[in-house]
Amino acid sequence: MPYYSIIVPAYNEAQRIGASLERMAAYVTAAGWSAEIIVVNDGSRDNTAAIVNQFARQNPIVRLLENPGNRGKGYTVRNGMMNAAGQLLLFTDADLSSPIEEAEKLFRVIQRGEADIAIGSRYLQSQLQTRKQPFYRRMLGRMFNLALRGILGLSYVDTQCGFKAFSRKAALTVFPAMKIEGWGFDPEILFLARRSALRVAEVPVSWAHDHRSKINPLLDGARMFTELMRVRLNSISGKYGELPTQARVVTKIA
Repeated sequence: MPYYSIIVPAYNEAQRIGASLERMAAYVTAAGWSAEIIVVNDGSRDNTAAIVNQFARQNPIVRLLENPGNRGKGYTVRNGMMNAAGQLLLFTDADLSSPIEEAEKLFRVIQRGEADIAIGSRYLQSQLQTRKQPFYRRMLGRMFNLALRGILGLSYVDTQCGFKAFSRKAALTVFPAMKIEGWGFDPEILFLARRSALRVAEVPVSWAHDHRSKINPLLDGARMFTELMRVRLNSISGKYGELPTQARVVTKIA
């Protein structure tokens, strides 16, 4: 059984997934990890699946998981997490905006018993950003962060970095309870973590903006705001059930 599971959500990633898999597989091998890499295909219309399957034939640590059509990033990550076998689980964007080499920072915090969930942060040490987002994206991100604090009461510096690690217990606590299937799933899993009394650490990571990002800042930003409201309404209406007291948030400079 693998000890580490790396989940990669993928939608029309034919141009990037091959190089990303090469880098991840090389790192896992060099580190001597017992690991699996799960690429979850979210109904891609290009040859993403074919590239992953071809790579997997030569690299048995890689496997492809198919969604039933195009369901959204939240559904995709949850699908990967619920089918992973590892004790430490990470999801990372297919473009490796945060290099896979940064995963050890997140895993270390969990292995030391300092947190149940470790989330990569682009802003705790902004000098680690090797290629920054355009100004308008940074401003929209700050507006979203303010909405996040007001609507859900979450005080994290960065919830949207696509680089998060979980103990197996934490993953099996938050992901089955998820309701959001789109881009707004990150705040939901952190909201559920807080309600489940799980310890969450923010860890500064290296990060580089990729101009090929599939997020539409205005359209998807509006949807994410709507999804924040859905999380709040789900909580008020009891759709998440009864959960323990609030978690402690840790800022970890690693």
